[in-house]
Amino acid sequence: MIAVPSLHAIATIILTISMFVAFARGRMPTEIVSLLTIALIAVGLYFYPLPHSQPTDGLRLAFSGFGHYALITICALMIMGRGLVVTGALDPAARLLGRVWAINRQLGMLVSLLLAFTLSMVVNDTPVLVLLLPIFVQLAANGAMPASKTLMPLNAAVLIGGMATTIGTSTNLLVVSIARDLGMPHMNVFHFTPIVLAAALVALPYLWLVMPRLLPDHSKEPSFEPRRFSALLRIPAGSDLVGKTIEQVRVKLPAGFSFDGVPSTALEAGHRLAVSGTHEALEEALRLLKGQAAPGWVIDRIERKARSQGDDIIVVEMAVTADSRLIGRTLATSGIADLYSTAVLGIHKLRRLMGPPPPGAGEIEIGEGDVLLAMGLPEDLEEFARNDGLLILDGAREVPRRSKAIMALAIMLGTIGLASAGLLPIAISALAGAILMFITGCVKFDRVGRALSAKVIVLVAASIAVGQLVLESGAAAWLGESMALGLQHLPPAAVLAAIMLFVTLLTNFASNATAATIGTPIAFSIASELGLPQEPLILAVLFGCNLCYATPIAYQTNMLIMGEGNYTFADYIRTGVPLVLLMVATLSFLLVLSYGM
Repeated sequence: MIAVPSLHAIATIILTISMFVAFARGRMPTEIVSLLTIALIAVGLYFYPLPHSQPTDGLRLAFSGFGHYALITICALMIMGRGLVVTGALDPAARLLGRVWAINRQLGMLVSLLLAFTLSMVVNDTPVLVLLLPIFVQLAANGAMPASKTLMPLNAAVLIGGMATTIGTSTNLLVVSIARDLGMPHMNVFHFTPIVLAAALVALPYLWLVMPRLLPDHSKEPSFEPRRFSALLRIPAGSDLVGKTIEQVRVKLPAGFSFDGVPSTALEAGHRLAVSGTHEALEEALRLLKGQAAPGWVIDRIERKARSQGDDIIVVEMAVTADSRLIGRTLATSGIADLYSTAVLGIHKLRRLMGPPPPGAGEIEIGEGDVLLAMGLPEDLEEFARNDGLLILDGAREVPRRSKAIMALAIMLGTIGLASAGLLPIAISALAGAILMFITGCVKFDRVGRALSAKVIVLVAASIAVGQLVLESGAAAWLGESMALGLQHLPPAAVLAAIMLFVTLLTNFASNATAATIGTPIAFSIASELGLPQEPLILAVLFGCNLCYATPIAYQTNMLIMGEGNYTFADYIRTGVPLVLLMVATLSFLLVLSYGM
């Protein structure tokens, strides 16, 4: 007869279930639920400490998540991801995948999933997702499938790939190590890879065709049509336009960009062409054509000043107010570049111009309500706005620091290489990588807040505290004993499925390490008591530790995508629970088949 659980174990189970229900209902923000959970643990353990502990030990447990290595790792990885974005280091990879997505969205999705799955088999799954995450966020911004429909399938593919080898995740290594300490023979890197590959043939179609349809589009829809700016495209020596006609280059130009006048002859260096497009389209077209939308001497001055001051160049939209001195002037007669070291890249007219297209931004007369697309350093743009009666609008964009791109990519690859080769733990290599990002200037220290997500931070801290409480209160041990008692009369396939589901439950509500630490000895004991081979039951634990799709607190990669995809707790449940059930059924069947049980 199994013993009655302790009061602390009962309270822990109630608290864990309550937290899950609060997350799933979504009536309170994730941050509030997480902070309330931490507060309840702190207050509860202060007045009712765990056996053989002091009230201050409970406080230490409740707030330990904020200093835990897992949280430090996640924050460091987010900082490195930010470094890749602001330096433009991933632009070539994003453009390559973008070409595949442009051919066909379904093909792009399939190629992306296969790439993520394959990489995570030989590289630790967390760095793989960190490397791919900014690419897919950028693809979504460039018009591919919304990030909320791609990131969760991508994350699941990474997790399934990481399950295929002993080096795919640190949890796999933990399970294999515990099993070896218990007397199991050593498992090589690809010992159970064929089983996972067979299961992936069932799971990948779900990730590819079903999961994106179950996920809502969380991207923020603009409340107005994107502004189109008229600009003057200057063709410098070395531009891809030299010696070509407009028709020859039109096919590779982005949507939202157009030439307002099309000369019939081949273009030469020094030509100026009237163009128009959205902010993003102009930026991409200028990069592709190696052209300029402002005089070269102004851009050179801004770049020299940015290098000397160590500051970032930004592009902002500025509205012309009624008392601006610019009204009635053109860019050519305004003197903006001389006075403020600012380049105006284009002009958006408040009212649609009548008649033929304008001859170019340099000859458009500026009027009240027009919007200027201006580039420069923040202090110069603020001085320009203050002195010339302009209103800076929201949506400033940093110009990528491309001179740091190779450095940022080298830091990321070095971090991944050290962690994947086992030379350093992922926590140490990620922290070292984040520090190098600061030292080399890839990420500005005062911009760290943009890289971090408060929601993810408090959620990680709460999940760590709950995981430790589940272990120390005896709740996990009691659940394991109860399960072992109920498996005596079940067939082998059901025993495997039950162990896998139990470990999956621990993984999704506590942590992978907790699930591995508790589940491996229980599975070993159950195999001995029921006369079953030990290896398939140990593998059931290993697989269950990786089936962490149903909650954001289950694994650090789940939390990494939460902010970028703007996911809710319900999104994880809606898509993750079917995947968990599919994988449990498939893997249980394959284990029975492989080991002749």
